[in-house]
Amino acid sequence: MVKISDLRMREVINIADGRRLGPIKDIDINLEEGRINAIILPGHGGGGGRFMGFLGREEEIVVPWQKIRKIGIDVILVDLSYSVRGAELHGGVKETW
Repeated sequence: MVKISDLRMREVINIADGRRLGPIKDIDINLEEGRINAIILPGHGGGGGRFMGFLGREEEIVVPWQKIRKIGIDVILVDLSYSVRGAELHGGVKETW
């Protein structure tokens, strides 16, 4: 069994290009079905004029549960080989699948 607090401590790595995407910022849970829909990672966009998130919302990277390939002891491997980086969604969230 894995606790959500344990998941948030693990680094997320994209196996498509080897990039470290960072730790999990949040988790999207479907309460009706009792399932995790996606993990949400902090975005690393230009940040122009922002000071640690105080002066604006940081874009987020949403990784659907289906894109998670392996949850290891230290890392979570995801496959974001097809990425629609420019597709803005509501609330500053970027679509990545």
